[in-house]
Amino acid sequence: MRLKDLENFDNIIIQCHDNPDADAIASGYGVYCYLRSRGRQVRLIYGGRQKITKANLKLMTEALEIPIEYCTECTGVPLLVTVDCQYGEGNVQRFEAERTAVIDHHIDMGHEADFKDVRSSYGSCAALVWQLLREEDYPVGEDRNLSTALYYGLYMDTNALSEISHPVDRDLRDCVKFHEGLLTQLRNTNLSLVEMQIAAEALKSYRYHEACRFAVVRTQPCDPNILGFIGDLMLQVDIVNQCVIFCEQPYGVKLSVRSCVRETRANELAEYLTAGIGNGGGHAGKAGGFLPRARLEEKLAGGDAGDFPERKFEEGRKSGKEQTLGDIGAYLERRLEEYCGSFSVLHALDYKAETDKMVRFRKKPLRLGFVRLADVLPAGEEIRIRTLEADFDLTVEPDLYVMIGIRGEAYPIRKGKFEKSYRICEGRPEVRAEYLPSVFCKSSGALMPLMPSARCCMATGGTEIYAECLERTVKVFTAWDEENYMLGRPGDYLAVRADDLHDVYIIAGEIFAESYEECGRSSCGHPDYRPRR
Repeated sequence: MRLKDLENFDNIIIQCHDNPDADAIASGYGVYCYLRSRGRQVRLIYGGRQKITKANLKLMTEALEIPIEYCTECTGVPLLVTVDCQYGEGNVQRFEAERTAVIDHHIDMGHEADFKDVRSSYGSCAALVWQLLREEDYPVGEDRNLSTALYYGLYMDTNALSEISHPVDRDLRDCVKFHEGLLTQLRNTNLSLVEMQIAAEALKSYRYHEACRFAVVRTQPCDPNILGFIGDLMLQVDIVNQCVIFCEQPYGVKLSVRSCVRETRANELAEYLTAGIGNGGGHAGKAGGFLPRARLEEKLAGGDAGDFPERKFEEGRKSGKEQTLGDIGAYLERRLEEYCGSFSVLHALDYKAETDKMVRFRKKPLRLGFVRLADVLPAGEEIRIRTLEADFDLTVEPDLYVMIGIRGEAYPIRKGKFEKSYRICEGRPEVRAEYLPSVFCKSSGALMPLMPSARCCMATGGTEIYAECLERTVKVFTAWDEENYMLGRPGDYLAVRADDLHDVYIIAGEIFAESYEECGRSSCGHPDYRPRR
């Protein structure tokens, strides 16, 4: 779906979910500004039981002049666009409409809509709207109020930018210019006395796992940002390495995840806890996730709560009606314990590869991309290479290249290794990716795509690797980065460069299948090769 698809309607209602948060308001305002600029009649509304009461949201809408209306009745709507929610879900009051559109970043619940763009990998709907505006060349940067709204929507929905899960979230964070004074006010209008009391009560009821050094904390229903506040406090305890803070919301369970050890990235842990049910992501130290009620009930009904003591959950204290959602705390504790025993850690500089038990491969002659950084940026410039998988920081040096693989994966390589392994060829690289790698320049704040500067190269076949398919998760601290690991899951490959046995890294399974071909067993030969367990 493109925003320009909505221009075929003259009268349009944009609807946020009931009791809207900053992300919903900002997202709706972005779509509102675009359609107004195209001369359409537009209203921005929300329904539900009550009007906006939170101090930060009232300040946001007033200071940024966002024309959002509380609405209990709405009829004769040619086009209704729901933002940060999905038409037909229980958290958005239903208004009848001739046509509907959905713009959301939560899991697609399968409801029909005439137009739909749902991207659950995004950490905020504001980032999705920002991307849609960029696709239409809408000048977001010329509207400081809109830029501030989108930034604040991202800020709030990713727990103060700690749970960012997609490179577009990071692009929005790094590129928009906002009202700094107003943002400072908004940041300091987030916590009420009631929410402070919720935090105090939650910290008294933690559960701790001594062997794995993790804590699990349940809170009363509250704003998701309170979970992060509690998690930050819990992580300061000397014996806690990871913690998960959770609360029930009307349509599922919100998680906030924290880690302070390099062997566990919070975003990876959040993905593990929500796998097969919901979604999770964020940073190495701070992350978050969401478990939709229907899918969680189905999971818990299958007996996945484990053997921990039974506990119950309240759906809403105001209604006085208690509904159980199974033993969520026990489920999370069991998943955490499973996680702690689910992986091995490998340090490349100390690793002694058993090459006699591995298979030797060489790269297929694919049309890959490469950029000599000094050709496009001044030497000494500090940059951040941004890919779909992650960011990594570099300083531009004359002999430093960046390789771009067929799925948009990027990694640094020195000139000597490049010239030994690849030959430059004519034409364009064959790269297919949801998000193509880019460079963020720290000094200027500019975001530059890499592909326009990329040249084409092909493997010479002169450099080979040893590789084995993983049956167990492995975290590899490479020779070039001892602080951040490469994550290899079952089905991925552990690779060792044949001419440098300390050059150890992970290759995703689907990329490996497309990129490498077997060239025979290692010199010792091993007729009974088996993947590493």
